[in-house]
Amino acid sequence: MFSKILVANRGEIAIRAFRAAYELGAKTVAVFPHEDRNSIHRQKSDEAYPIGQEGHPVRAYLDVDEIVRVAKESGADAIYPGYGFLSENPDLARAADAAGIKFVGPKAEILELAGNKVEALRAAKRAGIPTLQSTEPSADKEALIEEAEKIGYPLFVKAVAGGGGRGMRRVETSKDLPGALDAAMREADTAFGDPTVFIEQAVLRPRHIEVQILADNEGNVVHLFERDCSLQRRHQKVIEIAPAPNLDDDIRQALHRDAVKFAKELGYVNAGTVEFLVDTAGERAGEHVFIEMNPRIQVEHTVTEEVTDIDLVQAQLRIAAGETLEDLGISQDTLRVRGAALQCRITTEDPANDFRPDVGKVSAYRSAGGAGVRLDGGTLYAGAEISPHFDSMLVKLTCRGIDYTTAVHRARRALAEFRIRGIATNIQFLQSVLDDPDFIAGDVATDFIENHPELLKGKISADRATRALTYLAEVTVNKPNGDRVDGIDPRTKLPHYPGDKSDEPYRSPFDGPSTHEPPAGWRQVLLEKGPEGFAEELRAYKPLAVTSTTFRDAHQSLLATRVRTRDLLAAAPAYAHTLPGLLSVEAWGGATYDVALRFLGEDPWDRLRRLREAMPNIPIQMLLRGRNTVGYTPYPAEVTNAFVAEAAETGVDIFRIFDALNDVEQMRPAIEAVRETGTAVAEVACATPATCWIPTKRSTPSTTTWIWRSNAWTPALTSWRSRTWPDCCARRPLASWSPRCASASTCRCTCTPTTPPAASWPR
Repeated sequence: MFSKILVANRGEIAIRAFRAAYELGAKTVAVFPHEDRNSIHRQKSDEAYPIGQEGHPVRAYLDVDEIVRVAKESGADAIYPGYGFLSENPDLARAADAAGIKFVGPKAEILELAGNKVEALRAAKRAGIPTLQSTEPSADKEALIEEAEKIGYPLFVKAVAGGGGRGMRRVETSKDLPGALDAAMREADTAFGDPTVFIEQAVLRPRHIEVQILADNEGNVVHLFERDCSLQRRHQKVIEIAPAPNLDDDIRQALHRDAVKFAKELGYVNAGTVEFLVDTAGERAGEHVFIEMNPRIQVEHTVTEEVTDIDLVQAQLRIAAGETLEDLGISQDTLRVRGAALQCRITTEDPANDFRPDVGKVSAYRSAGGAGVRLDGGTLYAGAEISPHFDSMLVKLTCRGIDYTTAVHRARRALAEFRIRGIATNIQFLQSVLDDPDFIAGDVATDFIENHPELLKGKISADRATRALTYLAEVTVNKPNGDRVDGIDPRTKLPHYPGDKSDEPYRSPFDGPSTHEPPAGWRQVLLEKGPEGFAEELRAYKPLAVTSTTFRDAHQSLLATRVRTRDLLAAAPAYAHTLPGLLSVEAWGGATYDVALRFLGEDPWDRLRRLREAMPNIPIQMLLRGRNTVGYTPYPAEVTNAFVAEAAETGVDIFRIFDALNDVEQMRPAIEAVRETGTAVAEVACATPATCWIPTKRSTPSTTTWIWRSNAWTPALTSWRSRTWPDCCARRPLASWSPRCASASTCRCTCTPTTPPAASWPR
């Protein structure tokens, strides 16, 4: 099996491939243009790489060179194309092969043959498979009109390089042909870069039935039965059913035989679909004809998986890796159909607006579930922005049951469970189809929707609940004091620094430290000279030494108890590059440890490690509650020692140690544990009522004086801090004297004490 697989696609099929690869033990690689940077498939992969240029998202997914570049850069040994985009492009298969990367699909020569509808028809004729009368391919409009008269009407104009109904028009009379040719050729040129078309005889009332095949590299071919794809709108499939209901068994077996015969004629390898039309009216009723082969996985492959229990995407990967059908445990005589399944494509197409795809933001999303319900999606969630650039499909709903009727009932129930708000969808239309008596009876053909115009008049949801909640949220939360001021981008307020969002727009806070080294700071002093040398440097430092407490938000940790690690990491590099002279950043410990663990559901140790990587030049300071460490009760000294040692090793440089009652004995174990590390600074903080430091007020006896005069503590401390409560700010302006402690700025005002400090006291 491959070690790493790049999926050259997006949305649900990319996620489908990631899941199959994961189950097979392979790593996955996603690609995305700028417009898809918030897509789910990017987040589901092990690695993701930007491709293309901003403003051209579709072109990015069609760029063979970009796909191969990323495959080589990421070390992928296989490229999985999915469906659409480059899935049938022989240039990608050749480029991958030239780069020594496996293309998961048939060879380039087979892609060219199967993708060219005229060549595919010729191959079918060689294999003895019934085909419709058709012209030679041409871009000459007049020549095609002349050849059409020999075939007769009705007929189809089809793009040679077409697929998915693009470049295809049904023509009833000769007067409609010139306009149909212009439209089909223009659409084909836009979608496939080739305006060449051909004309083919039309079937009066056909059923569109396709047969799934699997083939290995040793010439073994099996079919996985058929799917009925007759329910279409403008040649785009809407609902697919497996197996085809009400199909004569002789016709069914003939379709299976001809599909296998055609695959062997081509020497086909991997998964593919051979498509037929079965006439249901006129002299040719009951006869089938070959129309094309799709040399890739199909959107509707899920219904086949549900009735056969064969994982088709895994089978594709394993066959591409060299395994045989026997290795996969697949043989024709052991394959069985188990029940029935149908797939509904839930899209943003608005039936009330001629099925025009809607765009916008999904304001609410509730999905279906339960027995026999499968969802395959990749673009739908609450808050998702639905782009106009890509296919309109939101999610594929596949329901299975013991028989066709049970599957229909489950699909009806599942559709009723969906709630998608903020954008228009086709759910009401799908519900109307599933409620139709003809559909329930299995009487479907490609003109089903055309002959049932009442299906387009479904009831539109009033969405009263969402509208009421939106109103309440607007007036009580979003606009309690009037309209909000939008458009402020905090990044524009910061100076540029190497590696910021303008330099690395796709960088995530969890991608690890940037390759841009910040300037050296106080942490380099600590690493070079140790705690004692650090303290000496600080005592000799004349300017004010500043500690930022924003990451822990000082007294009550109001900010950091609500901001997650990713938000702190987004700001940390800016600190490292623009504020390298900070003495320290208080970013850990105290209430932030407890809140991160219990309320935010995050690992506080992981937060510390990541912050250490993001700010390698600024010492990280933590609040240590003496023997309580970061808890609310005293712990044994062994706990304090282990906690301090782990914190110092993970990233803490300065331990600000305090006790709520200024109890020296409660702080002693923590101070000794910090000093024992040999790498960290022990800083003792004393919380003191402001009134004892204001000469005009009556001084109150304080344990502060007792601690300062305790000479026994002098050798144990690296630095000292005196901290007052904020109310002194209102009583007295900042005084001239300030102890040069390891984090003097935490106290926003440093007032003159009643007794000046002695020179021998720790400062």
